[in-house]
Amino acid sequence: MAPDKKSNGLDNFAFAVDGGEHFCEIPEGKALPREHDRDKLAYCVTDVPPWYLCIILGVQHCLTAFGGIIAIPLILSHGLCLQHDGLTQSHLISTIFFVSGLCTLIQVIFGIRLPILQGGTFTLLAPSMALLSMPEWACPAWTQNATLVNTSSPAFIQVWQSRMQVLQGSIMVGSLFQVLVGFSGLIGLFMRFIGPLTIAPTISLIGLSLYDSAGMNAGNHWGIAAMTTCMIILFSQYLRHIPVPFPTYSKTKKLHTSKMYIFQILPVLLGITLSWLICYILTITNVLPADASQYGYLARTDIKGDVIGSAPWFTFPYPGQWGLPTVSLAGVFGILAGVISSMIESVGDYHACARLSGAPPPPKHAINRGIGMEGLGCLLAGAWGTGNGTTSYSENVGALGITKVGSRSVIVASGFLMVIMGVFGKIGAIFTTIPTPVIGGMFLVMFGVIAAAGVSNLQYADMNSSRNIFIFGFSMFTGLVIPNWIMKNPTAIATGVVVIDQVLQVLLTTSMFVGGFFGFILDNTIPGTKQERGIIAWNKAHEEDSNTTVESDEVYGLPFNLSARLSSLSWVRYIPFCPSHADHSSSAGTPESSNSLDVLKEAAKKDSTHIIASVRL
Repeated sequence: MAPDKKSNGLDNFAFAVDGGEHFCEIPEGKALPREHDRDKLAYCVTDVPPWYLCIILGVQHCLTAFGGIIAIPLILSHGLCLQHDGLTQSHLISTIFFVSGLCTLIQVIFGIRLPILQGGTFTLLAPSMALLSMPEWACPAWTQNATLVNTSSPAFIQVWQSRMQVLQGSIMVGSLFQVLVGFSGLIGLFMRFIGPLTIAPTISLIGLSLYDSAGMNAGNHWGIAAMTTCMIILFSQYLRHIPVPFPTYSKTKKLHTSKMYIFQILPVLLGITLSWLICYILTITNVLPADASQYGYLARTDIKGDVIGSAPWFTFPYPGQWGLPTVSLAGVFGILAGVISSMIESVGDYHACARLSGAPPPPKHAINRGIGMEGLGCLLAGAWGTGNGTTSYSENVGALGITKVGSRSVIVASGFLMVIMGVFGKIGAIFTTIPTPVIGGMFLVMFGVIAAAGVSNLQYADMNSSRNIFIFGFSMFTGLVIPNWIMKNPTAIATGVVVIDQVLQVLLTTSMFVGGFFGFILDNTIPGTKQERGIIAWNKAHEEDSNTTVESDEVYGLPFNLSARLSSLSWVRYIPFCPSHADHSSSAGTPESSNSLDVLKEAAKKDSTHIIASVRL
C-alpha cells in the first residue's frame, strides 16, 4: 500500500507502489493482530502481479524445479546406453523442459487451476529403470566404452532409440489409467474416505522421503550447501520486512522509487543466484579443486562446460521424434504402479498447494480434473519421448510457503519459460552449470516446508486422542521404515512373476504410498467418532469453503467463463470434472451467499494455518 496511507496492521509486506493495493486484504474493522502479518500472502491465487514480477518469480520456480527435472534424463541416460552421448542427453533435457512447460500450462489453465508446476516424476523413474535393466534391454558391452561409441552410427542410434520407444509406449498406455481415474471421478469418490489422518502423512512423507536426495546433493560440498541454506533463511525469515528502493515508472509520477520487499518474494532466487555466483568466482580463481577425485569438485561451475558448446541454439521437440513407440506388458504394469503412487502424491500436493496459496481446499471436481490432466500430461510426455511422465512438483509447493506469492499467473509464466528453454537448447544447457551443492542447500529448506505443511493438516483432528496419535505415528514410521528396508534388500520380493515383483517393488519403495495407505486403512477401520477423526471439521472446510462460495468458483471454476456458460445445462452436474452450480443457483441473492466471503474470512481468522483470510476477486 502507499507509504502515506495510515497502517491498520494489514499492510502488505511486498510492495508499496502508486497507492495500489495488490494483495489479500481484510475489510476495515477486521484487522488481525500483528503476529498474523507474517502469514499473509503477497499475491493470492487469483491475483495477477505485474508482468515483470511474473517473469522474475517464474524464473525462480523454474530454478526450484530444475534439480528434479534435469536429474531424470541424466539418470535415464545410463539405462538408454547414452552415458557417452552428451548431445543426445541435451536433447532429452530440452524435451523434458518443453513438455513440463506445456503440461504446466494445461494443468494451471484447464486442470486443478492452482499454482502448481508440472515436471518429471521419480515415481515413474524406478519402473523405467527396472524395465531397462531386464536382460533383453541390457546395454551392449561396446556402448560402455567411450572409444568404441560412434554417436552418429545407425547401430548406436538403433540401440538407444529402441529402448526409448518401448519406454514411450509403456508410459502412454499406463497413463490412460490415470486419465480414466481422473475424468471418471473415481478419485473424487475416494475423497469421502480421505481425511486429515490420511492427507497428513502423505504430504509430510513427500518432504521427509526426499532427505536422501537433499543430503546427497548438499554432501558434495557442505560449505556451499550451508551457505545457500543460510541465505534463503536470512532472506525469507529475517529480512522479509525490510524494503528495498526500486526504480518505478508511471505516467503520473514519471520515474520515481517505490518500496519493494524483495527479500520476501525472491528469497530462493536470490539465494541460488548469489551462491551460484560465489561458486563461479571460486572456480575461476581455482579455489575449488580441479581434480574430479577431490572433495568439492562438484561445486565448480565448469564441469559441464562441454554441454553448452555442443548444444544447438534451437531445437524443436515433437511427438515421435525418436520413432514409433512400442509396448511392453511388464513395462505397462510397472508404470501403473508408479502412476498410482503419483496420484496419491498429487492429491496431497493439491491440498498443500491450496493451503500455501491461500485458496479454499480443492473440491472433488477440481481434483478429478487435476488427476485427469496429469494423466494427459503423462500421455504427452510419452508421445514426445521424455522417457518419463509428469506430476505435480512438491518442491514448488514448498516455494509458495517461503515466497508468500501464490498467484497462478506466476506458474503460467513458468510454463512459458520452460517451453522457451526447451526450444532454445543453449538456455537449458546453461542451467546445467548450477552446482549440485547449491541445489542441495535449496532442498534442505524446501522439503522441510513441505513436511511441515503436511503436519498442519492435523489441526482438524483431535490430537489428544490416543487413537489418532497411533495412526499418525504408525503411518509416518512405516512410511520411512518399509521403503528404506526394501531399497536395501531389493531381492527380498521374489514372487516368481517379474511383473508382480516390479509392481510391489515400486509401491513399497514409495514413502507417500506406504504412509498414506496405512493412514487410510487404519483411519477407516479403527473405531472413532467423526469429530475425533477430524472428518466433521475437514468436511466443513471442504464443503463450505469450496463448494458453496464465490471464492471457490473463482479459483477452481472452468476457464474462459465456461462455468457460467454451462450452468444452465442440467446434464453438466453429472460430469465428474465439471463444477456443479446447483448450490449457487439456489442460494444466489440470499444473505448466506452474499456473506460467504465474510464467513471464509472469519474462519481464516480462527484458523492460524490459513495463509490468508480471503481470495481477492
